[in-house]
Amino acid sequence: MTAPIPPGHDAVPAFAGITREYDALRERAAVLDRSARTRLLFSGAKAAETLNGLVTNDVASLTNGTGLYAAALTAKGKVIADLRVFAREDDSLVDVAPGAAAGFVAMLRKYVNPRGARFADVSGVLRTIGVYGPHSANLVTAATGAERARLLLLAPYHHLRAGDHDRVLVSRVPDLGGEGFDLFVPVEGAAALWDRLVAEGAEPAGTAVAEIARVEAGRPLWGIDMDENTLAQEANLDALHGVSYTKGCYTGQETVARVHFRGHVNRHLRGLRCDVPPPRGATLVTAAGDEVGDVRSSVWSPRFGAIAIAMVRHEVPDDSALTARWDGGDAPLRVTSLPFA
Repeated sequence: MTAPIPPGHDAVPAFAGITREYDALRERAAVLDRSARTRLLFSGAKAAETLNGLVTNDVASLTNGTGLYAAALTAKGKVIADLRVFAREDDSLVDVAPGAAAGFVAMLRKYVNPRGARFADVSGVLRTIGVYGPHSANLVTAATGAERARLLLLAPYHHLRAGDHDRVLVSRVPDLGGEGFDLFVPVEGAAALWDRLVAEGAEPAGTAVAEIARVEAGRPLWGIDMDENTLAQEANLDALHGVSYTKGCYTGQETVARVHFRGHVNRHLRGLRCDVPPPRGATLVTAAGDEVGDVRSSVWSPRFGAIAIAMVRHEVPDDSALTARWDGGDAPLRVTSLPFA
């Protein structure tokens, strides 16, 4: 089956059905349009230094072919955006989670001195195709010519060049759990690359399966699980290797360090195992009626059943029995650690 890439963003819920697409992603390989993420290109003599002073991870340590996960914070340590940085020879490609780009760009306009660093939105000329599943490396090799052995040696967010004239940047990413790669490709070559991946056996998958996989992997989504009212550690960004405690100064560092050396935050994202998927915003209550959190993301997983990501008080232990309550309903559930898979 050949499926066209949506013209502007990854907005197709499903191509051939959630069960088929989920099975492909977890057992074989699925291809997804990941272009909803905003792609920014940083360049200039002080680009890395400037970016390093704005995000939680150590951009200054990156060299060509390496990358990392990070976040941009307010001065009080709240999350403006989470992002991925891919260092190249003369510049860095930064892609930002859907919904978070506007806040991050506003921050850049405020703090980036154009005499030393420049940034440009390249979302219109560069698309992102994700290939996820146990067979994903084989398919990326077949479609781009990248050496499979080199792909499997890549650390998370590290990358290499492949495809015609090395125009495709291939990065190994853990974003949906399990094996996976994001391919950044010029827009004029995106449809052909998608078709090659499908011809090699990748199953087109839509946003519904991507959301299920994201929740299973325990990855927070900006605007849903975290926002500018959320501390970095409340969103588990440190556990997701998005925070360096040894790098130099950056915006929000004082709060991040204070929380780290105190030992914990008062609340953080946890998993919920449920009988039915509770709606986003449902309140979590104990048997005594105490409110201890709220539901952020909720899905039905073919593997795990009803699961959710929720913000839960620190003192609530794993395996605690709680009730989710919302207008018109309630459901029992148990608290668990993340990820589910």
